[in-house]
Amino acid sequence: MPFPRKRRPLQFSQQDLLQLESIRRSRTLEKRRTLRAAFLLDSRAGQSDGAIARHHHVSRSTVVACIQKFLQFGLEAALEDLPRSGKPRQLPDDATVWVQHCACQKPKELGYSHELGTYRLLLAHIRQRCVAAGHPALLKLSRSKLHKILRQGQLRPHQIRYYVEKRDPDFELKMAHVLHVYKEVEIVNEYQRGQAGRQPRIVTISCDEKPGIQALATTTPDRPPVVGTHPSHLRDYEYVRLGTVSLLAGLDLHSGRVIETVSNTHQSADFIAFLQRLDSAYPEHHQIRLILDNHSAHISKETRGYLQTMPHRFLFVFTPTHGSWLNLIENQFSKMTRTMLRAIRVASKQELIDGIHQYFEEINAAPVVFRWKYKMDEIIIV
Repeated sequence: MPFPRKRRPLQFSQQDLLQLESIRRSRTLEKRRTLRAAFLLDSRAGQSDGAIARHHHVSRSTVVACIQKFLQFGLEAALEDLPRSGKPRQLPDDATVWVQHCACQKPKELGYSHELGTYRLLLAHIRQRCVAAGHPALLKLSRSKLHKILRQGQLRPHQIRYYVEKRDPDFELKMAHVLHVYKEVEIVNEYQRGQAGRQPRIVTISCDEKPGIQALATTTPDRPPVVGTHPSHLRDYEYVRLGTVSLLAGLDLHSGRVIETVSNTHQSADFIAFLQRLDSAYPEHHQIRLILDNHSAHISKETRGYLQTMPHRFLFVFTPTHGSWLNLIENQFSKMTRTMLRAIRVASKQELIDGIHQYFEEINAAPVVFRWKYKMDEIIIV
């Protein structure tokens, strides 16, 4: 009886050993991958195929197949499954492309009332039109196969994502101008850091409106959390609308302090009142530079008339159209929405106004200087 040919010992590089050890210890990878890594390491340590199989509760042929794949095709082939012939393809490429083309059209363009498609609607449309389009194989298309085809094309026709169209032809130039101002403020702040109490001659204020803040009242008092009963506050889903208020705030980019006004309207007179408050807050020999958007109240006839009475006092730097994200005060508004305004309920509109004033008093007690950092060094002004 001939003796079986002895298998050559397994050899690994140091990097392969580290990879196999990491895979064997992993708690998140597939079980079959961690087992195969263990087979290879145990075999290198001198254990027999049978001993490895008994230790890991698998058949000996499973261990032998893994080691043979390593010897013939390398480490990655041993850790993965070899490709199989599989079942013949049922859908040709042109049918798959036609399905993806249908998914890229809005349902109302195809004669339906829906604005966005659903898998059910798309599947029904494909089955109805596939024969006429020359793809009869799609008559038996399943929902799971449709999902796979769309996933391969990275298509989600049942969803919609919003974006902002650049409608300002001078968007890049205006953006560069705003970011140049932020860079200048950063340099001035760095210079002023060692000179406490001294204000720059040009004060830069980031300002904007937050209109339509709702004053909502509860119909019944909230119930506080109770240990062992309910962990959170309980609130009746009904509420009463008490009206809205408009916030106009300016963030001093040098000190981090906020100057704000709250009113019932959102008009030129409110903006002029805000400018007057800024004027009284800073010394007369300082120029006040405002970063703001192109709201009608900022460029109205009334506002221009007021500015003419105070030449060289205010300097406006406008953000591009649909570029409000370039205004740093938006960060303060976002923080305010997530904290103070989140789930707020009041007994009156005045209580809401008082709460907004109190919020900014707390902000000004420990101000934070906002800085713009994103891609600042890539901006070049032409």
